[in-house]
Formats: sequence, C-alpha cells, structure tokens
Amino acid sequence: MAERPDKRQNRNRNQRKTHIPKASPPLESAKKARALSVLSDGPAMRNLPPLTMLRVFEEVARHRSFNRAADALNVTQGAVSRQIKQLEEYLGISLFLRTPRGLTLTESGSALAPHLSEAFDQMERALQAVRVPNLRQRLRILAPPTWSARWLSPRLRTFLQRYPDISLSVTNHLDGEAAGELDCRIRFGLEQALHCHSELLVMERHIAVASPELFDGEQPPELNAHPLLHILHEGKRLRVWENWLDAMGRSDVDAGSGIEFSTLDQVIHTTLAGGGVAVIDRQMIERELAAGSLLPITPVEVIGPYGYWLDIAQEKKGLSKVQRFQDWLSLVSNP
Repeated sequence: MAERPDKRQNRNRNQRKTHIPKASPPLESAKKARALSVLSDGPAMRNLPPLTMLRVFEEVARHRSFNRAADALNVTQGAVSRQIKQLEEYLGISLFLRTPRGLTLTESGSALAPHLSEAFDQMERALQAVRVPNLRQRLRILAPPTWSARWLSPRLRTFLQRYPDISLSVTNHLDGEAAGELDCRIRFGLEQALHCHSELLVMERHIAVASPELFDGEQPPELNAHPLLHILHEGKRLRVWENWLDAMGRSDVDAGSGIEFSTLDQVIHTTLAGGGVAVIDRQMIERELAAGSLLPITPVEVIGPYGYWLDIAQEKKGLSKVQRFQDWLSLVSNP
C-alpha cells in the first residue's frame, strides 16, 4: 500500500534535521594535536620586562647620568626617567641613588648591571655569528670637500682597518632624490643643528701662514706688503683675519683688503705659491706645516668660533654603521 504524501514529507524533514559530522583528515587532526600539546606542555613564556627598559638601564648604569644616556639613546631625559621608574616598579627595588656627586647605583643596581651588559654582549655575538659573512654595509656621508681631502682622508685607513665590513661613500653634494639615502653629514658651522643629533667634532685652530718665499731669512713677511687671502662661506667672507688680528692686538692692518676665494683649497694653493698671506685652520694644513712648505708667521693660534659638526638624522641614529662611524670620530677628533 502506497505511503501517504504527508508521511513522506514528515520523514524527509526529520532526515534533513539529522547532521552527521565528517571525520577530520588524519593530517589536520595531527596538526591540531601538536598545537594543543605545545600550548599545554611547552615551556612558559619568559617573564621579562620590555627589552627597552633593560637597554635604558644599561646605558644609565654605564654613563651614571640620565642626560648622557638620553644622548646615547637619542631620546629625551624624560623618556629615560620613565623607563627607569617602570623598571624599578617592575622589580620592586631602587636601582639608582642621587647624591651630591651625581648618580650612583644601589647595591641591587650594581648587582644587575654587569649581568645585563653580558647578556647584551652575548646577544650581539650570537647575531654576528649567524650574520651573512662579509656582508658589507655602505655608509653615505655628506662632507665639505676640503675637510674630506685634508682631515678625513689621512685618517681613513684606521677606520677601514677597524671596520672592514663598511664601505664608504663620501660626497660634497646630494640631489633631492639621493638625500634620503644619506646616513650622516659633516657640517662646517658655528653651532649645533636643530631637529637632529648634532655634536662637535673639531674646532678650527687658526694660524697665519705664508710661503717660505715671502720670508726674509727668519723674518716673517710684513702683512701690509702682501695680499690677505680670504675664504667665502655661503657667499660671505669669514672673519678669520679680523679674529686673528684682534688676538694679535694689531690695528694697523686693513682686514678688509685682499683676495677672496670660494674654497679653502684655493686659499691654500695660492698661499703655497706665494700669492699672499692667509689665516688657515692648522688641522687643514698639517702636511704643509710638517714639510715646511708653509710657515707660521707667529705662534699665535686662535680657537674657533667655527668648527666641524657631525649631524645625524633621528631615523639614522640607531644604525650600527652610523654608530661605528660616530664612535670612531670621537676617538680621532679633539673638539
């Protein structure tokens, strides 16, 4: 006897409500099992504060100064203070004491500092061990041409021996497209630059010099008898002659007279040729003074006010190649 249509419809509805789960593929099940095993049986996460706190503490402990640590880390003193406060709250102890003589480590801070320094050293060694061998980094420097040729070049061999994995690119001009590739800048000027890390490398040490041709035996040349040679900077004459004459107490020489040049090299070559007398930074003419091709008129030396500054953009400050160049310059410079 045939089924009634209403009974068949009810049975179909019941079948549609019944759901039989499909079996998971063996590989997928194994993956889930391993994931659960790692979560339940694996080692617990390390109970460490942020590495930034530890890095800041190491710098403050090294320098015994919040200010110097802030400069080294290229952050504000307030940021350093906050990191130290957060670390002290995390540990529940004081790490530093402020005394009339400055900042000192507490007993706990003294115990922690060497261990952290060693830990960072180990991390650095581990990274160096897996780093691609002979991977060279290119350091791009913008610098005045005379400084590059006369100050940097004679000293470069020591830098290259110390850091053989760094290739240098030194230029005195960058167009707009290449400016973003610049790592640091050597700048001739009077003061620190704003909106970047800026530190003094060397101050100028001016002496008056002339070619031996202009000397009469050991008698130096008369300043009024020869042209005074001047250097232009950004279209204006540097007042090096005025500063030197003031130091000498000479008011009988017209500092405004003479010949102007756009580069220091032009002044040096003209002086070597006996074309006049010049006041020049002695650090730029070390070879000529040593060889006797230029002679000081007097031993009087005027320091500054101009100098050479190292400027590093904030986003470049943390690069290892820039830090190495900065550290090396601090060793070979004498502000």
